[in-house]
Amino acid sequence: MQNMLTIISNALCRITGRNAGAQTVSEGARVVVSRSFADFTPQATFDIKKCDVHRLEEGPPLKAELTREQGLEYYRIMQTVRRMELKADQLYKQKIIRGFCHLYDGQEACAAGIEAAITPNDHLITAYRAHGYTFTRGVPVKEILAELTGRKGGVAKGKGGSMHMYAPHFYGGNGIVGAQAPLGAGIALACQYQGNNQVCVTLYGDGAANQGQLFESFNMAALWKLPCIFICENNKYGMGTSVERASACTDYYKRGDFIPGIRVDGMDVLCVREATKFAADHCRSGKGPIVMELQTYRYHGHSMSDPGVSYRTREEIQEVRSKSDPITLLKDRMLSNNMASAEEFKEMDVAIRKEVEEAAQFATSDPEPPLEELCNHIFSNSPPLEVRGIHPWSTLKSVS
Repeated sequence: MQNMLTIISNALCRITGRNAGAQTVSEGARVVVSRSFADFTPQATFDIKKCDVHRLEEGPPLKAELTREQGLEYYRIMQTVRRMELKADQLYKQKIIRGFCHLYDGQEACAAGIEAAITPNDHLITAYRAHGYTFTRGVPVKEILAELTGRKGGVAKGKGGSMHMYAPHFYGGNGIVGAQAPLGAGIALACQYQGNNQVCVTLYGDGAANQGQLFESFNMAALWKLPCIFICENNKYGMGTSVERASACTDYYKRGDFIPGIRVDGMDVLCVREATKFAADHCRSGKGPIVMELQTYRYHGHSMSDPGVSYRTREEIQEVRSKSDPITLLKDRMLSNNMASAEEFKEMDVAIRKEVEEAAQFATSDPEPPLEELCNHIFSNSPPLEVRGIHPWSTLKSVS
């Protein structure tokens, strides 16, 4: 009888494509079939889109290897950023989040791919659409949402808001268009000066690509061969103006002129990862800076005050969602190559939704910072000092 049950169990496993090694079958027991990790393809190689190159003999590879663990991690990161941004949208419309708020949904492959290609000790600075990078640089969702709601538990203690979030080796979040470019070049100069073999990823949007300070930064970085990866996240619109109406030349990867450049499919996390690895190796080898253009797309408007459909059609947005969504692309790749199951992705989605909901609860229940902390942390390490207020008898103090 025992042998017969074992034969039946093995037959069921063959029919369902599942692993019999994980089964325990005893006489009189019901046969339970459970899928084990051994059933999944542990690693696969994918063809990726060829990058356009400028002043380079060759570009990033045309194939990318992906392990099951990497794929699941990239999916978790991108889906968490997506759910976090949708929750921020909801909180903004409820007037719990106020002021400036620029959402990142649609562009998740950029943040996930870049982070997968650099080390935690490398440096990153970006513009005001910073929530995704704040998360990939290691800040929990609850601290990001609490910062958006201006609460004490926020990553900047509730004083920075949407555009001013920071973490180790992450320098924001900068509200002035293009202002982060010279700062990023300065960080790269520090890396070169210290000889630590680190690079600085300096991100800006297509709307900042015509700023004079960007070209000044290009020039200095090229002169001094700074280890700086300048990345233009081209999401097709600078505020409400299409790139064709704003730029005489829309080949942003060529804008460095004397600096090599590559144009990358920014909706494919594997393309972004391989291109960033290529760029980082270029910088670490002492060849100086490189310019990357990530062709991507934002689903929301420029900010929460922009409905996003006055200068583009709903059909355009829907077409990108249906054909080029970065999360769907990765998920379909893994499913079609038996690297994960649909049930596994559903379980991850449920867990991510729960994490974001709990973060939102924290962000709406945590207290606001008290008035006496208003002027704290003006300096990182300084004795307490008095701060001039709006009238002579104010007694504000700053504590580091």
